[in-house]
Amino acid sequence: MLYFSRFKMILIWVAVAITVILAAPNLFPASTLAQLPSWVPKRQMTLGLDLQGGSHILLEMNQNDLIKDRLETTRDEIRTLLRDAKIGYTGLAGTGRTLQVRITDPAQFDAAKKALKTLTDPVAAGLFSGGSIQEMSLDDSEPGLLKFTVTDAGIKYRTSTALAQSIEVVERRVNELGTTEPIVQRQGDDRILVQVPGLQDPQRLKEILGQTAKLTFQMVDQSMPVQDALKGRPPAGSSVLYSQDDPPVPYLIENRVIVSGENLVDAQATYNSQNNEPVVSFRFDSKGAARFGQATSQNVGKLFAIILDNQVISAPQIREPILGGTGQISGNFTAQSANDLAVLLRAGALPATLTVIEERTVGPGLGQDSIHAGKVAGIIGSILVVAFMFVAYGFLGFLANIALAVHVAMIVGLLSLLGATLTLPGIAGIVLTIGMAVDSNVLIYERIREERRAGRSVIQAIDTGFSKALATIVDSNVTSLIATVVLFYLGTGPVKGFAITYAIGILTTVFTAFTFTRLLVSIWLRRARPKELPKAPVTFIPPGTKIPFMGIRRWTFALSSFLSVLSVVLFMTVDINYGIDFKGGSMIEVKSKSGDANLGDIRARLMELNIGEVQVQQFGAPNDVLIRVGTQDGGENAEQTVIDKVRGELQDQYDFRRVEVVGPTVSGELAKQGTIAMLVALVGILVYVWFRFEWQFAVGAIVATVHDVVMTLGFFVITGLEFNQSSLAAILTIIGYSLNDTIVVYDRVREDLRKYKRMPLPQLLNNAINETLSRTTLTSVTTILALLALVLFGGEVIRSFTMAMLFGVVFGTYSSIFIAAPLLILFKLRPQASADEEKPVNGGKAVAT
Repeated sequence: MLYFSRFKMILIWVAVAITVILAAPNLFPASTLAQLPSWVPKRQMTLGLDLQGGSHILLEMNQNDLIKDRLETTRDEIRTLLRDAKIGYTGLAGTGRTLQVRITDPAQFDAAKKALKTLTDPVAAGLFSGGSIQEMSLDDSEPGLLKFTVTDAGIKYRTSTALAQSIEVVERRVNELGTTEPIVQRQGDDRILVQVPGLQDPQRLKEILGQTAKLTFQMVDQSMPVQDALKGRPPAGSSVLYSQDDPPVPYLIENRVIVSGENLVDAQATYNSQNNEPVVSFRFDSKGAARFGQATSQNVGKLFAIILDNQVISAPQIREPILGGTGQISGNFTAQSANDLAVLLRAGALPATLTVIEERTVGPGLGQDSIHAGKVAGIIGSILVVAFMFVAYGFLGFLANIALAVHVAMIVGLLSLLGATLTLPGIAGIVLTIGMAVDSNVLIYERIREERRAGRSVIQAIDTGFSKALATIVDSNVTSLIATVVLFYLGTGPVKGFAITYAIGILTTVFTAFTFTRLLVSIWLRRARPKELPKAPVTFIPPGTKIPFMGIRRWTFALSSFLSVLSVVLFMTVDINYGIDFKGGSMIEVKSKSGDANLGDIRARLMELNIGEVQVQQFGAPNDVLIRVGTQDGGENAEQTVIDKVRGELQDQYDFRRVEVVGPTVSGELAKQGTIAMLVALVGILVYVWFRFEWQFAVGAIVATVHDVVMTLGFFVITGLEFNQSSLAAILTIIGYSLNDTIVVYDRVREDLRKYKRMPLPQLLNNAINETLSRTTLTSVTTILALLALVLFGGEVIRSFTMAMLFGVVFGTYSSIFIAAPLLILFKLRPQASADEEKPVNGGKAVAT
C-alpha cells in the first residue's frame, strides 16, 4: 500500500505540477500575462457577475403574441384564398386560438374546404419534431361554419422557431453595445438567459432587450379628423395609434403596411444637416426601395407614419417621391436614444415580446469588495486549519498541510482549465473544502494512531491506516457529492458556481488526502525510518475514552424530538424571512455617496412612490443600505417599473451596488425546485447508503439528516436570517456533510459487527462511537474553523449561507453521535439487541471471532 513504483511517482508529481502551472496565471494581472511568451498558460478563472459586476437577465417570450400573429396571418390567407376562389363568406373573426368563417352559400362549402386545405397541410419542422407537424386543425362539424384552431404542436413549433430567431436578434443587440464576452443562451422552451459582465448601464440593456422593435411605414388616414375617430368609430381598415410624445398625440393610421423593418439593410445614428438634431438614417434593400418609392410617388402631399411597436415616431409629409431607398427618422431623440434605435433596427425585430422575469445586477464596486472579502476569509481560514493540523498531528499535520496547498492549487487549476465561473458562493465553496480537505487526513491519521496502539509497527500501522480509511473516505465523499450534483442541476447562477467548486473540491480531496499524502508519508518513511509516530503538541481526545453515549440516548432522543417539534411549529406559525428568490419582489443594495445613509429619509421617500411594502435596513457598513420591495400585483413588468422608480428617486445621493428582481413566475419555480432538490438528494443518499450498508443504516442516516434539516429551518426562523437560494445551497451541503460524519460512525459500526459477533448492540455502538470520537470531532473542528473565517470576514452577501452552514455542521456532528447510532437499536439491527440492551454495557467483555 505504501510502495510507489517510479512510474507512478512520476505521474503523481506531473499531475501536481500541471495543476500548479494551470493555477499560476490567477496570481498575476492580465496585463503581465500578455507580455509572456505564447506557450505559457494564460487562462484564468472566469469571475462571475457577482465578483466582476454586470447583469444577469432572464427573458420570457410571450406566446400570446405568437398566437395572435399566427391568427392574423391565417385571417389574411383565408380572405385571399376565398376571394381568389370566388367564394362568398361572412363572420371572419377569431377568439383565443380559434379563427372561424361562415360560408354564405352552402353549395360552396366543400369548395371552400378545398380552397383552404393548404392551411391544415403539415409543415416541415426539421429536427424539431422529427419530420412535419400540423399547425392548424379544422373543425367543420357545424353546417356552413369552418373553425381553424392553432394546435399545441403548432404553438410549440412556432415558439421554438421564434425563440431561435429571438436569440439571434438579442445577440446582435447585445453585441452592438460593445460589451465583452456576453452570454446569450436558450433556457427551457420559451426563455433566453442574457449575462453581460462588466456592464455599467443595466437600465439601457433592459430597454434595448425589452423592445420588440417592429418597424413599419404606413399611411396616415386623412379621410376624417382623428378626434372624430376617437369619439365614434375609425373607418374600416384604419386604427388610432399614439405617438411617443408626452402627452401622446393620436393619429389615424391605415392598417396597410407599405414597407416593414424586414426590408431594412442598415440604420445609423447621425445628425440632421439643417438643425443639427439627432436622427436615424436608414437604407432599404431593393424590394423595400421599390415599394417605398412607388408609395411615395402615389401619395405626394399626404402624410405617412413611421411606427415602432405600435407607437408613432413621426408622421412627416411626402413632399416628393423618395426613390433612392434611403431616408431619415426624426423625432425627439437624444444622441443615445437615436443610437439605441439604430441598434434595434440593425439587429432586427423580435418575433414576440420578451418580458424580464428575473434580473440580478451587481456594480463593479461591490464585486471588488466581494473579491477582497473572499480573499481575506480564504487566507484566515487556511491559516486556522493549517495551524490546527500542526497542533493536532505534528509532523504528519505538516504533510497534510502540503497536501492542502496542492488541493487548493488543483481546484483553481481545474476551474481555470474548464473555464468554470467563480462566484462569491464559489469562493465560499473553496474555503469550505479547505476545511473538509483535511477531514480525510484526520480519518487516516486517527486510524494510523489506533493501529499503532493495537501493537502494529509504525510501517504496518501507517499501511493499515491508509488501507482501512479508504472505504470510509469514499463513502463519506460520495454522499456529499450526491447532494452537490443535485444542487448543480437544480441550482442557478451563483449557487451553481458553488456546486461546481464544491464538487471539484470533493474530487480533489480524495486525490490529495489519500494518494498525494500517502506518497509524502512513504517518502518520509524511506528517508527517516522512524521508530515511532510523530508526537502531537496537543491531544484533544485521550485514547481509551469511554463515554456511555447509549446510556443517555433516551435523553438525547427526547431533546432532539422536542427541538424538532418546536422547529416545525415555529416554521408553520412564524413567517420565515424568505428572500425574493422564493416570494418574488426586488432587492436593492445602495451605498451613500457621502456620509452615512439616512434610513428614515430613504424609507419616507420610497413610501411616497406607492410601490407597496418597503423594507429599509442597514447592511454592513453605516453607508450601506439594503432595500426590499414586495412583489407587485401588476406582474413581471410592474417589478421592472419599481426599479425605475427607486433608481430615479435615489440615484443622485446613492450608488446602486446590487439589484435583484425576481418575478412571481420565477419565484414559484425556485420554491418548487428547492423542494425537489432536497427530496432528490435524500432519496439518492438513502439508496447509496442502503446499497453500501443495510436498510437500518440507510433509514437511520436519513432520519438523522432530516433532523439536521429541520433544526436548520428552525434556526432560520429564530434568527430571522434571510432564506434564499444560498440558504438552500447551505441545507443541501449540510445534508452531504451530516452524512459524511454519520458514515464515519457507521463504517466503524459495520466493522465491529463483523468482529464482535456476540457483543450487545448498545455496547458495540458505545465502542464504535468512542473509537471514532476523535475523528468525528476533529473533522468538524477543521470545517468549523474555515466557516468561522467566512462568517467573520466573508461579507454580508453570503452571511446567511455561512451562518446556516456553521449551525448545520455543529448539529450534524451532534446527530451523528446522539441520533444516527442509537437509531440502530430502535431499528433492531441485531435481533437480540432488544434483550441485550437491558444488560450492563460497560462491564461485559467483547467476544471477537
